[in-house]
Amino acid sequence: MTKKSIAVYISMIGFLLLITTGWYGYSLLSQPKSDPVSINIQPTLTSTHVATLILPSETPQPTSSPAPAPFNGLRAYADVQTQVAFGPRIPGSDGHAKVQEWMREELESAGWEVEIQESEALGNPVKNVVAKRSDEAPQIILGAHYDTRIFADNDPDFANHTKPVPGANDGASGVAVLLELARTLPGDTANVWLVFFDAEDNGLIEGWDWILGSREFVKNNAVQPRAVVIVDMVGDAGLNIYKEHNSTPELTDEIWAVANELGYETFFSPEYNHSMIDDHRPFLDAGIPAVDIIDFDYPYWHTIEDTPDKVSAESLEAVGKTLWTWITLQSGQN
Repeated sequence: MTKKSIAVYISMIGFLLLITTGWYGYSLLSQPKSDPVSINIQPTLTSTHVATLILPSETPQPTSSPAPAPFNGLRAYADVQTQVAFGPRIPGSDGHAKVQEWMREELESAGWEVEIQESEALGNPVKNVVAKRSDEAPQIILGAHYDTRIFADNDPDFANHTKPVPGANDGASGVAVLLELARTLPGDTANVWLVFFDAEDNGLIEGWDWILGSREFVKNNAVQPRAVVIVDMVGDAGLNIYKEHNSTPELTDEIWAVANELGYETFFSPEYNHSMIDDHRPFLDAGIPAVDIIDFDYPYWHTIEDTPDKVSAESLEAVGKTLWTWITLQSGQN
């Protein structure tokens, strides 16, 4: 074989190798690419985390846990302090007038329309403060009394029995929860009225009786909400709220179930205790489902020691977040 033939032969072999290599490279580059596997780190209800592999054909499933409530227990506690700083909120007193005007300002700044419903009971003036977001009838009424007791007649020192009660827990705590709900409830919830009852706390005193404000409200307002929730004495630093015997059982169970879901079972006891004369009673008498959320085992009840240092921001937040969540779950119901 001549040198020329060898050169031609080698050139042909090189050309064939070049074609083979190019085809192989093209086939690799033209293969379809798979989506990369992503790792979605989702928080659980504990302090640990679980790494969940999400394949391309899968989508994350929504969690059934309720969204966290923006209710702020520290801000509610500050509202307790503000109320006590006004002094006793006995109907007709200077402190009563100041707290009423302050509540109006707080509610209006949060976007609520405020009405003072004035009436009279047993010869005493009654001024219920009603906050609404619209003129529609309420589906839910949240209530708390804002007055304080004239005499600290449950104080262990008899010399204090003629002194007024400061009312940090018995009065101010319920008001604080409602005010913080006014600031934080979404606007698209079931229609809610916030009612601050006057003249609740002076039973067994000559010329007075218990729950005068709520009796006047029910008498003067032809509304039929599907639920009424009263919060009274809910700031106790040792909070333990029993189910109350007179309250509507189904409504009680609903709210307690939400508290358990949020991890507040240590604050909301599953047991029943006490039959209360409280602001839920006139609604029950009118055939309206109602529940009284109250910790009546409060050692400073109707004493001069019912002061802000006996109240806890954590307790206020447990009650407030439970109600915030329960209300948001009512949206869309008839």
